[in-house]
Amino acid sequence: MRKMSTLAAALLTASLALAGCSAGGDDGADSQAKSAAVGRGADGAVSDRQGAGADAEGRAPAGKVTGQGPGDTVPAMTHVIRTARLAVEVKNATKALATARSVALGAGGVVEKESTERIEDDHVSTTVVLRVPQESYDRVLRELAGTGKLLSRTADAKDVTDKVVDVDSRVASQRVSVARVRELMDRATKLSDVVTLEGELSRRQADLESLLAQRASLKDRTTLATVTLDLTETPVEEKDGSDDGPTFVDALGGGWDALVATLRWIAVAIGAVAPFAAVLGVLYLLWRPVRARLRRRSAPATVPAPAEGAQEGPRARD
Repeated sequence: MRKMSTLAAALLTASLALAGCSAGGDDGADSQAKSAAVGRGADGAVSDRQGAGADAEGRAPAGKVTGQGPGDTVPAMTHVIRTARLAVEVKNATKALATARSVALGAGGVVEKESTERIEDDHVSTTVVLRVPQESYDRVLRELAGTGKLLSRTADAKDVTDKVVDVDSRVASQRVSVARVRELMDRATKLSDVVTLEGELSRRQADLESLLAQRASLKDRTTLATVTLDLTETPVEEKDGSDDGPTFVDALGGGWDALVATLRWIAVAIGAVAPFAAVLGVLYLLWRPVRARLRRRSAPATVPAPAEGAQEGPRARD
């Protein structure tokens, strides 16, 4: 009985060992099959992504450049339109404007537009539009803000990379289209076909020129940033006369001003009367001899009176 029990136990152990080996082999085969299936699925997905990402000519989608390996992409260069506006209060708008010009020209930019307005007799406001390279944009803003007291600052950045890429793609496609129409014109033999192709060529060339103008405008705005600078002079503060009373110097100055004003008015009065006095003086000089002559003519003849001794002589005799 012991031998039979020992033999049964040995046979059971051997059968279990064989079952375990077979199960392990099956699991390994299943794992290899699953790995192969996953690999094929991944390769298929990569192939599908590449097929969907590339166009009919095998070019990568806009904004990406395909590398040698699957999934190797390089992002395209970004194109940003930057604009800013600064309001600065300065002591002298003319000097600040000269500084702003120097900053823009020193950075490789240009002065696009400027305008100056005199608000009051001693108050000037100036607005200048500067175009500066993108790489000098931040430095130019700092230098312009340091010309005086910064009142306000606004900045805006607009990413137009997609639009630039789209316009470039449309330009390339339109050039190919124009070239095809020209080839058809060279092959055309009928006059009606030539006329039709000429009209089509004119239309496509006009579209191409419009796209080229859009691309040039985008290039200009993304290459040079626009900065608008508003310069205003510091208003002159009027002193309050109630704080300080008049001093001796103020009184002396006021008296001197009054004396000068009085002398000025006297001089004006003398100047106004002088012509009349001169005319009257001349008339008086002319009238004096005439008056003397008239007096001599109108005077009566007078009899000489007798002497006093001659009148008393006869009386003495009597």
